[in-house]
Amino acid sequence: MQEKPILNLERISKSFGGHRVLDEVNFDLRPGEVHALLGENGAGKSTLIKILSGALKPDGGGMFISGEEYRPESPLDGRRRGMAVIYQERTVAPHLSVEENIMLGQEMAKFGLVDRKAGREKIRQVLKFLCHPEIAPEIPVRNLSVSARQVVEIARALVSQARILVMDEPTSSLSREDTGRLFEIIRKLRQEGVGIIYVSHFLEEVLEIADRFTVLRDGRVVGQGLVSGTSVDELIQLMIGRRLSDLYPRRPRQSGEIILRSQSVLSSRMAQPISLEVRRGEILGVAGLVGAGRTEFLRALFGLDRLEKGLLVVSGREFKPFHPSISIQAGLGFLSEDRQTEGLALRMSLADNLTLSRLHSYRRHRLFNSRLQRKVVSEWIDRFSIKARSPEQKVWTLSGGNQQKVALARLLHQSAEVFLLDEPTKGIDVMSKAQIYELIDRLAAENKAVIFVSSYFPELLGVADRIAVFHRGKLVEVRPVSGWTEAALMRAAITGKTGDESVEENRVEPPQA
Repeated sequence: MQEKPILNLERISKSFGGHRVLDEVNFDLRPGEVHALLGENGAGKSTLIKILSGALKPDGGGMFISGEEYRPESPLDGRRRGMAVIYQERTVAPHLSVEENIMLGQEMAKFGLVDRKAGREKIRQVLKFLCHPEIAPEIPVRNLSVSARQVVEIARALVSQARILVMDEPTSSLSREDTGRLFEIIRKLRQEGVGIIYVSHFLEEVLEIADRFTVLRDGRVVGQGLVSGTSVDELIQLMIGRRLSDLYPRRPRQSGEIILRSQSVLSSRMAQPISLEVRRGEILGVAGLVGAGRTEFLRALFGLDRLEKGLLVVSGREFKPFHPSISIQAGLGFLSEDRQTEGLALRMSLADNLTLSRLHSYRRHRLFNSRLQRKVVSEWIDRFSIKARSPEQKVWTLSGGNQQKVALARLLHQSAEVFLLDEPTKGIDVMSKAQIYELIDRLAAENKAVIFVSSYFPELLGVADRIAVFHRGKLVEVRPVSGWTEAALMRAAITGKTGDESVEENRVEPPQA
């Protein structure tokens, strides 16, 4: 690896309305290096990325690319100077073709006319380099998978001859298999001398793919160093000031009577019938790979997918989930893994989102009492430590972690007794994860029942009382958490077999209260 940096940031500062967001941040990136930029939501990462792209201008400090001053006037100017950003929320235009997305704003010309032939040849070369020659330039992007759309964004950066590539949460919507493919692409880019700034909340991925790390907290650099020899626990301590073992609180709790039982339940989207039960005061973890059928099972329980056969019993009564409104009345609360398009109404206020499933509480004689709504929601904001200016604030302006707290608060506000949580910590920072683990633990201590779906096995081992594993639509096995190891969970999720391995070896014990 070359020692001379391709990018230097010196004492970068930025304030909004008197609030210091970045405080004299120093950062450098070398050619052929993956440098992880870490920190919880609100630490300043997004602001720094926007400054790098040219979307924002710093209040102080200097930026240099290969020794030359770098002061982009706009993202387009930044791209022309060799800086490309791939954001967490995809920026492709679905209605346009692969070719149009890649070449937009950087079309190749000949005699003053767009040279489509040369452009397509360049695209094919780049896609071949990225090991995706099957992606044809003429295909509409809406027909591509999530991972293929990400390849299109990387191709767009390479066509612009970017020397510095910023990847913001690149794997948040990818399966393990697609993440592996992305890492192969990153390694190829590294070999070509491209410098990569890698932003992620998945710290295990950082340890796998990055060379160095920089941690921001409250706008300041609190730690930098080589990734080799650094542990997840050490990174978490830098990010939030607490140890990994403190992430998973566990209050004394005792499971009670069965509150939800599914008997051979099969929906229109499920591959096989599922029989499962959960008790009051229990957190039932559900493990499996993406596409294993976990989400389909939760959606069937809540009435989002049509039930074709089987029996559901809630609080001792037979229950038929014809519609989510019936499920809510029966005491079920559902948290979707798709926060952006299904879990929240992003253009509506925090108050409306939090009370949406129980608005009748604020109606008096056909009139809506918005003053009472605001008062109650303010109490929920305080209870859940939601960082928001007011109940009227639009939900889309909140961080991912705070959006997830709003969604969880809505379930409590509607008086749910059974919480169906699908990837509740997906795409949020470590501090917000810790707060959500605390909330889930509190629910169980208050005699609620929780079904917790997650692709991240360490959090299931840390939070759950029992863990059920799904594989290709089939429920493989349910065991107490003490009967699982991370290796055993992975084996069952991948192969559908539990094996006869000893669970005493390398067991991950949940921290005790």
